[in-house]
Amino acid sequence: MTTRDYDDVPGTYVLDSRTYRRGYHLNMFLMTLNKAECREEFSQDEAGYLAKFKLSDEQKQAVLDREYLSLLHLGANVYYAFKLVSHDRKPPQVMYGQMSRPELSFEEFQKMMLSGGRPIEGNRYKDESNG
Repeated sequence: MTTRDYDDVPGTYVLDSRTYRRGYHLNMFLMTLNKAECREEFSQDEAGYLAKFKLSDEQKQAVLDREYLSLLHLGANVYYAFKLVSHDRKPPQVMYGQMSRPELSFEEFQKMMLSGGRPIEGNRYKDESNG
């Protein structure tokens, strides 16, 4: 696999050709949440609705568990993943907080953002000892 410059930036999950292929069916599922009838069907039986798509077991579980950071790792487009948090009628900060650091609660994420966001130290590149 080709290494890209942005592979070394913590928290960067670029939807490029590598991730797009992996997440194609996941993104196609997420886009169905644009339609009211699809949202209703998904609400009635989430696992059954997901079975209609060629998702990996890991992708299905990430959707069911609302693991937004995992969805990105599994190839979801962040804008499409937003459709899932919107479907749940949650504020976007729920997704953003989990994407920032999965262990952050909604309240902790809000506090961090109001305090100026993530600190730059440790967030420029994965091995900051490279200088």
